[in-house]
Amino acid sequence: MTHPTINKTEKEEKAHLHALLDRLAVAMEDSDVVVREQASDLQETKDYLYENKTGMDRMEKEAVRMSITHMAIKGEKALDRKKRLARLMDSPYFGRIDFHEDGQPRPYYIGVHSFFDPEENRNLVHDWRAPVSSMFYDFETGPAHYEAPAGQVKGRLTLKRQYRIRQGKMEFMLENDLNIHDEILQKELSKTASQKMKHIVATIQRDQNAAIRNAESRVLIIQGLAGSGKTSIALHRIAFLLYRFRDSIRSDEIMILSPNKVFADYISNVLPELGEERILEAGMEELTGKVLEGRYKFQGFYEQVERLLEKKNEALRERIRFRADPAFVARLNEYLVHLENTNFTPALFSVGRYPIPEDFLLEKYQKYQRLPLLRRIPAMVGEIVNDLAFYYQHLVTAAERTHIRKSVEGMFRVLNLAAMYREFFDWLGRPELLRKAGGGRYEYADAAGLAYLKMQVDGLRPLEQVKHLVVDEMQDYTPLQYALLARLFPCNKTILGDSNQTVNPYAGSDAESIARVFPKADRVRMLRSYRSTVEIARFAQRIRPTPDMEVVERHGNEPSVTPCRDDAEELEAVSRLVTAFPDSGWESLGIICKTQGQADRLYHTLKERHERLCMINEKSEAFARGVVITSAHMAKGLEFDQVIVPHCSKKNYDSPAERQMLYVACTRAMHRLDLTHTGKASRFIS
Repeated sequence: MTHPTINKTEKEEKAHLHALLDRLAVAMEDSDVVVREQASDLQETKDYLYENKTGMDRMEKEAVRMSITHMAIKGEKALDRKKRLARLMDSPYFGRIDFHEDGQPRPYYIGVHSFFDPEENRNLVHDWRAPVSSMFYDFETGPAHYEAPAGQVKGRLTLKRQYRIRQGKMEFMLENDLNIHDEILQKELSKTASQKMKHIVATIQRDQNAAIRNAESRVLIIQGLAGSGKTSIALHRIAFLLYRFRDSIRSDEIMILSPNKVFADYISNVLPELGEERILEAGMEELTGKVLEGRYKFQGFYEQVERLLEKKNEALRERIRFRADPAFVARLNEYLVHLENTNFTPALFSVGRYPIPEDFLLEKYQKYQRLPLLRRIPAMVGEIVNDLAFYYQHLVTAAERTHIRKSVEGMFRVLNLAAMYREFFDWLGRPELLRKAGGGRYEYADAAGLAYLKMQVDGLRPLEQVKHLVVDEMQDYTPLQYALLARLFPCNKTILGDSNQTVNPYAGSDAESIARVFPKADRVRMLRSYRSTVEIARFAQRIRPTPDMEVVERHGNEPSVTPCRDDAEELEAVSRLVTAFPDSGWESLGIICKTQGQADRLYHTLKERHERLCMINEKSEAFARGVVITSAHMAKGLEFDQVIVPHCSKKNYDSPAERQMLYVACTRAMHRLDLTHTGKASRFIS
């Protein structure tokens, strides 16, 4: 169908596209027939089982049920192929390379999925994750190579093209030159936020491609600046791993640790666009709650951040800093050694007329020193029962077994987890560092401490069903939380984030501290920012300087800072911006406040003037399009075409934590940024 000597001009390329779409249409029709036949056969078999359930023996019923299961699996595969073909009908490919190997030139069209044509007995479109497709991202024309299963294949690229095809029509084609990626990139970055997330596969850059296709690293830490595409890289990496290891890993065996439900919903459309099913999603609070088996109540991370921003509480900051120090993990481990040596005191007791001496009990306690502390009790009880049966032929009754267990438990000085955790701070000589939050709950920073202690004294079954863990917003987790994750998930990991975007400067991690928990981790840095215009990126640099940052050359208006005489005038300024937004041609406007309290108040005031406003808070589970009001914490990881940041006064943004929030808010903007304030402007923007 395609030969390297043809399809030289755009007219010929469009003819090739038309011919390919005809092949795809035939494949779609065939796929429809297969799906209908599979559904019909499945229903017939189910009906047969129901109508003859009384006349079949057990073996025949089991055979029919197995047949139904196999037919259902085949039906799902047929339906999955139909979905992939439908995506290809819209945009079959986005790139082409002509590769000369051993003097035999061959064109490769590259798309989101592969398309194998049985008539020609070859792929007419190659999946972007296939080994040969890596050259599209890694090389310009000239010498090139790719890693095939049988080894490295060398040759030359003589042609490189990129296309934008939408709804089966070629909108443009760019011929081979050194800036081909940047030209396409400029077009894609100029799109709205929702479109950009979907179409990034066509604009993967060379450094991003290396991280995406890294299949060797057990732990890969990606440290990237705001807008560097960290999350997109992670999602494309997941799609690549599912393609590369499709025989050993499924989408429901991959989990992403995300900051909130809104972020999880926001990125949920990307993997299906890449042809993969959605993956598992969880939050740190959810995981910690499972480790603690729901027995302890604690405040959430969101509430902790809000308390830090709304109250000048140095004692709270000190408690958070103390638990975020890597030394905190070491002190917990030292306390566990202390428990090992002091928590058990053997005492003589009897079972009927048979005494159980102290030295025997101490021997059994030490015999099981590899078991978690509290797991030794049932092991010791079992030893006593077995020895009574072996040496004295005494069969222990249920009542005696209860007596043995209670006697052994009484030899442990402390068994309650909460009491152990409280004693830990007494042992440190810092009892003032343990304080409860409202409602008898533990503070968020204590949840990880309790979970770690429980993991050590009571044991923990790793979540081995998860075969790859993605940790987003890595800077918001402490070394103690990473120690928990290391035990919970023995699988491979991709960890990504930006230390400049921590919403809690008193507790967090950077790539170096995370690497101390995972000493064999590989690290990559992403210093090129793609999200914001040059003007917005430079403005954000004034808030939080990052000397190594490189911004993709895409220009727009300078961010505006509007001073207002009072709250009423500021409200009017924000309202005018909201009124003008529908005429901008963009899809998303984020009004980002420092705290949720400020967001709530502004929402209720603006709601009287503008009906189509949406609120995103800690209870939200989906990302809303249009005009959104939220806090900087909830906006983490999101991006908007336009952003308004109100209340940018010195009074509102002055502390290190507030500086971080202002930086996060401003770096959410892709195309336009507007700030307002009353009184003196924050020193970070003045």
